[in-house]
Amino acid sequence: MVSERDRKVLDFEGSWWLFPGPKDRDIREYLGMSATRYYKAVRRLIDDADALAYAPLTVRRLRQMRSDRLEQIARRTGTTP
Repeated sequence: MVSERDRKVLDFEGSWWLFPGPKDRDIREYLGMSATRYYKAVRRLIDDADALAYAPLTVRRLRQMRSDRLEQIARRTGTTP
């Protein structure tokens, strides 16, 4: 089950570009948490099956972004992701 806070994080991540200011300021203003805490929650939610069921497009987008980032790092360092 996804908590109320986690739902708010997922909802915000799914539409943060609609907010008027810089993302870190909007995180603090609309969610009442630091950007560090927000991104820790996002990283945790990426692999949560309940989060995927609640916000499938957002979680899949985040997973793809993570995968792309890991592939870029692997190419730069010559390692396998």
